[in-house]
Amino acid sequence: MRDLTDRQKSLLLLVIRDYIDTAQPVGSKHLVERYRLDLSSATVRNEMSALTDMGYLRQPHTSAGRVPTEEGYHFFVGQMVNQAELPESVQQTISHQFYQSRPDVEQWMTLAASVLAHQSQAVSVVTAPLPEQARFKHVELISTQGRQVLMVLVMTGGEVSQQILTLAEPVAQERLSQTASRLNLTVAGRSLDELSALSVRSDALEQDILTLVTADMRRATERVSGQIYTDGQTNLLAEPEFAESDDARRALRLFEERSTLQGLLARVSTNSTVGGLQVLIGGEGGWEELRQCSMVLSRYGVPGMVTGTLGVLGPMRMSYARTIPTVRFVAALLSDLVTDSIAGE
Repeated sequence: MRDLTDRQKSLLLLVIRDYIDTAQPVGSKHLVERYRLDLSSATVRNEMSALTDMGYLRQPHTSAGRVPTEEGYHFFVGQMVNQAELPESVQQTISHQFYQSRPDVEQWMTLAASVLAHQSQAVSVVTAPLPEQARFKHVELISTQGRQVLMVLVMTGGEVSQQILTLAEPVAQERLSQTASRLNLTVAGRSLDELSALSVRSDALEQDILTLVTADMRRATERVSGQIYTDGQTNLLAEPEFAESDDARRALRLFEERSTLQGLLARVSTNSTVGGLQVLIGGEGGWEELRQCSMVLSRYGVPGMVTGTLGVLGPMRMSYARTIPTVRFVAALLSDLVTDSIAGE
């Protein structure tokens, strides 16, 4: 791709903004008249032809105007990704909705999906926050009957696991409580990897419990994903470019195949940081179902502890200037709520 002149950059941005607004191919005469350009239609037509040759625009039909290509949208997003801001009044409205809700993760997720779908007029997706890496927080050992013991394991981030253990011989509650207390003092905050490498030589019971705790934490780490919340599917079907094609339904089927959607979100989240933003245009060559769509995604949560992913799916023609700051703002809001929730535990 050759470097663009300032005039080509300005015209390209105008073409994309106009196409986002109208969903109609943009002609040179229309561009001059609508934006009162101090250029002739012939000059604009020549520049649009050059932008087409460079791969930023394409011409659906010989007699039609131009529409953006994936490369054009990439340029557009790159120009405004750090400039677009959500109006203060909208920020206040969204914040009020969250802080009026109960301090409940499920309610936050449902509300986030609803807000994203409404503000972007697209399809939203939100995953519940999960531990990035299982970390030990607290264990309780409760004698039930005979050799059976109830182990209650709490991990950082709030995940709780309970299981009945059958020990080699009966153990008094006092000794169980002492063992749990020693573990809570010595291994609190340690990750799964740290626990796996740890050796407790002083007490065989302590070592056995630590082995069972480690196995339980490994199962928690290997768990596929938390709940996925979506909203706004009808928004995508209402877009004019999908009226006579199956592209929207193909994209929505991705949302129905949860394992595929989880895989997509997992691949995206591993390449991003909390608060970071990713824009996938046309599926980025990796997801055929999204070839006519774009996704704006962000991670939220507490780095190194618990994180989730949220975002919006819409046509490539989506209003990035509205969607990008909305996704960024809701992600920051959920990060604050999750942080406060963990601090309050």
